[in-house]
Order: sequence, then C-alpha cells, then structure tokens
Amino acid sequence: MPGNEVVGLQVDFDAATRGIAGYARFLHDLRKRLPQDWKLSITGLMDWSAHGDPDALLRLAGLIDEVVIQTYQGRSTIPGYEDYFRRMKDFPIPFRVALVEGGSWQAPPMLSRHPQFKGYVVFLLSRTGSRER
Repeated sequence: MPGNEVVGLQVDFDAATRGIAGYARFLHDLRKRLPQDWKLSITGLMDWSAHGDPDALLRLAGLIDEVVIQTYQGRSTIPGYEDYFRRMKDFPIPFRVALVEGGSWQAPPMLSRHPQFKGYVVFLLSRTGSRER
C-alpha cells in the first residue's frame, strides 16, 4: 500500500512460562525468515518475570527487539500486577506495558526508572457485536 512501510512484526502468542525455551526456538526460526531490517516484537506474560527461566529470557533478549508485557486478562487488569513488576529488576529485554482500555492501573514506582522500560501500549476493546460473559 503506498505510503505505508512495514518495519517489523509483532507476534501475539501467550507462551507459557515453562515454555519460553521452546518459544525461543520458534522465534529463532522466525527471525531467520524475516527481512534483516525488520524489528521483531512479542507479547509476554507478567509471570515470565517471576517464574521464567533466566537463561531462556536471555536467549529471547538476543532474538527480539521488545516484549509487550500483558497486564490484563480478558477485559480487566490482573489483580496484584504490582508484585510481578517488583520482580522485574533484572528483566533483560526492552519492554512496553500493555494496558487494557478501561482497566485499573497505577504505575509501580520502579517502572519509570527501569532501564528496559520503553512505554505503554493500550489494547482497545471492541464495543460492537460482542457481550461480556
């Protein structure tokens, strides 16, 4: 399409915390198939910071340009998200925080000082054709 330049790809897949190593293998293969100048971004679970294998996270750091940490499930913010962010002191990957439209959010004090924090992404909710269950 004229005027629109693709600069990268974001993969939105909820890889289980214990499956990060396998996900890294998939992303390694994907990275080889992408144009060299494209950025690769993924979504990730908050649990990765608390229970993820540090070695697997380091392997991801070498493959992707950023991870968008999901702070919500369905249409609402996950309770206790502050605890997960306290454990992100050594998180090795540049990240953005994904907020859900209308969710409850108070930024943890350490977040703005984290060297890998790159900002926010707000996921908008569809208002038509669906009902909350």
